[in-house]
Amino acid sequence: MSDNQKLIVSSAPHLKSDVSVATAMRDVFIALLPVTLVSIYYFRFYAVLTIAVCMITAVLTEILFRRLMHRKPSLYDWSALVTGLFVALLFQATTPWYKAALATFIAVGVAKELAGGLGWNRFNPALFGRVALVILAPLYAYVNQWFQPLHINLGPLDTITQATPLAMLRANMPMPSIGELFVAFPAGALSEVSPLALLIGAAYLFYKGHIGWRIPVSIIGTVVVLTLIAGENPVYHLVTGGLMIGAFFMATDWVTSPFTDKGKLIYGIAIGALVVLFRVGFMITEGVAFSILIMNAFVPMIEKLTSRPQFGKVKAVAVPMADKK
Repeated sequence: MSDNQKLIVSSAPHLKSDVSVATAMRDVFIALLPVTLVSIYYFRFYAVLTIAVCMITAVLTEILFRRLMHRKPSLYDWSALVTGLFVALLFQATTPWYKAALATFIAVGVAKELAGGLGWNRFNPALFGRVALVILAPLYAYVNQWFQPLHINLGPLDTITQATPLAMLRANMPMPSIGELFVAFPAGALSEVSPLALLIGAAYLFYKGHIGWRIPVSIIGTVVVLTLIAGENPVYHLVTGGLMIGAFFMATDWVTSPFTDKGKLIYGIAIGALVVLFRVGFMITEGVAFSILIMNAFVPMIEKLTSRPQFGKVKAVAVPMADKK
């Protein structure tokens, strides 16, 4: 081995180029701008408030936890800002700001910093924070009256903010056209407003080489096949319920997804199958978030089963005690 060759040992994400983590995170932030701008267009100051609260909370939470653990804040890597924006996009625009702030606190403080920081987290932080709020819903309903005076009313909205398109689909309500849902339809979470805007952002990440096709294609393909078998319209499932942001932005997270090509396909197929199971079998509208988090837990096993053999590695052999004398 050459003396000039350097071996770099670091935590994930292991970027295969000279691109730094900060540059990659900025690219993710840029990729989220189209859907962010569309959501602001429809939900105006409600969207601005939710996004601002989540991003500020993410920054403050990282500073707090880093200081408590005697580590320097790493705001320069953009991971806190990106996590905050992701959390905001997972909520409806009229979500109380303190609820969004709590989800962000859990995402950055618990799922990211307490797990060891960027590169060491086992679960996608933004989804972890969102699902934590779903699980804590009974407790939140109990204490909501304490926070009610803190609620900020920014006026009425001339958009649909109650039933999400996926909830409408599950309840067999009259649905908007597929074209409306795909281009821009003001209902559901901020990230559900425009699948087209999400695809534009995803195309940018493909162009930059930050994500590959295997995970999103395997998720989408599995959802299409299984919903057809279930006798449902697969296109409606693709353009509702956050499937697009889940397939292209969440499931492809460098840290919490497999690194092997075969593993990515297995991972994506499993997520797609779980999404259909949750949506069709259990009528759960947060099926995408739950599916990705469940498969995050199985990533080490998938990587172990699909990793290439290590040539030159000798298997340890037990030596009888008599031979050790």
